[in-house]
Amino acid sequence: MPTIREFERLDVWKSARKLVNLVYQRTNSPKFSKDFALRDQIRKASISVMSNIAEGLDAGYDGEFIRFLGYSFRSAAEVQSQLYTALDQQYIDQDEFDIAYNQAVDVRKQIRGLIAYLAKNKRTGRIAREVSPTYEVTEDNSRQNGFDLPEDLVSD
Repeated sequence: MPTIREFERLDVWKSARKLVNLVYQRTNSPKFSKDFALRDQIRKASISVMSNIAEGLDAGYDGEFIRFLGYSFRSAAEVQSQLYTALDQQYIDQDEFDIAYNQAVDVRKQIRGLIAYLAKNKRTGRIAREVSPTYEVTEDNSRQNGFDLPEDLVSD
């Protein structure tokens, strides 16, 4: 199991980033971009998915990470709901809707899986973590400086 200290290595964060990019691509269209309220809200919700994953990992202990993953999960549902509004207002077509909606579904599945994993293997207490980029990770201190996750949840 790798020890994760950088949110950028989490597959779920990478999937959330893809969702953000899909939302921005869709909201840049001429019709969609003029609906400032919906455009801004769906962008904020998608960014919230990605940001809460990063913020939760940095929290330092599993219970707090789970809490932030819950925020991400709900923000992804918000994106899904707002995509229906965009479809109904004909800001996006069915194909664009399906692609973005399915990406949100994938992100929610990954978040749910990570929450289940962390809840099953939950550690209590605050984990001391050095944030200096020059900090040397050794076998003795690696568990204290990140989250041990299964290989299928992370990639380089």
